[in-house]
Amino acid sequence: MSPQVLFRRFAVAEAVTWALLLTGMALKYLTRTTELGVQVFGPLHGVVFIAYCVVAVFVAVDQRWRPGTVLLALASAVPPLATVWFERQAIRSGRLAEGGWRLAPGAQAPASAVERLQAGTLRRPALAVLAAVVLVAVLTGVALALGPPVPTSD
Repeated sequence: MSPQVLFRRFAVAEAVTWALLLTGMALKYLTRTTELGVQVFGPLHGVVFIAYCVVAVFVAVDQRWRPGTVLLALASAVPPLATVWFERQAIRSGRLAEGGWRLAPGAQAPASAVERLQAGTLRRPALAVLAAVVLVAVLTGVALALGPPVPTSD
């Protein structure tokens, strides 16, 4: 799977889970009919949000994004549906190019420690997926331990 396809899938997944969470919030706070949408889609969105951020950083290394572009990619996960906007802008501006991984086996040699780490993960994709799942689980656990960003007044 190319960097562009991977990024697109997670950008869309993040936007979809945002929309589902917003629907759940509307049902909970506007219609006061059920909290089920927030209970189900809140945690789901949280996990996908974190996974999107991990993927954004991974793709940023491959695409050689400047720090400002990385920050914009990460910040686009905060407003609803903005990840899809960012993905489209990144493609239009050439920041998210078509093609394979730059540091894949037999391609370009890594030039830094971060690039060596990425090249290693690209040599062992199954291990890389497992490491990404563990990383997302750990970050989700930390987020859950910290609690919600603002106290709820239910």
